[in-house]
Amino acid sequence: MLSSVRSSTGRQLSCRALVSLRQSCFISSQSIPKSEGPLSDTSITTSQQTSPLVIDSKYDGNNSLTQAPNKADVWSKSQNPRSVAMSGPRFEQTIFELQPAPHSAMELIHKQPVRWSHERVVVCDGGGGPLGHPRTFINIDKPQVCVCEYCGLPFANEHHRKQIEALPSTPYPLS
Repeated sequence: MLSSVRSSTGRQLSCRALVSLRQSCFISSQSIPKSEGPLSDTSITTSQQTSPLVIDSKYDGNNSLTQAPNKADVWSKSQNPRSVAMSGPRFEQTIFELQPAPHSAMELIHKQPVRWSHERVVVCDGGGGPLGHPRTFINIDKPQVCVCEYCGLPFANEHHRKQIEALPSTPYPLS
């Protein structure tokens, strides 16, 4: 008696779900097949046994773990080295050669040319919109290249251009 009540309740719930699905998606009643027999409460199990993970011999050692392909050491004082950072129960898959390792953006930002301005203060918002950062005001009075604290874009005052160009080297292109 209890199993027949349970199966009829399950059938009613599934019929209600089909009706609401048809109404929300504008599907005709002929396109969704109706179940004819009672729904069973049994689950399907497989008889396959799982085998332990076998690690290939070329992935055994952690001898060449770098932060990024173009950056060998950490770039922040609070950052852990990659060999130490990904440990514990949250990181079960620790074959680092198979993990994504994007290039460090520090090298790319140093290819950005200096933005010259005639003003004493410049505004940087990282490009604006949802992909930008909060608006920051950067004082460029000193004869040096000043960078945005959020995105690293370089700015300098046009008044100090000759002094900056006379420096032996700068971390940013001056074009």
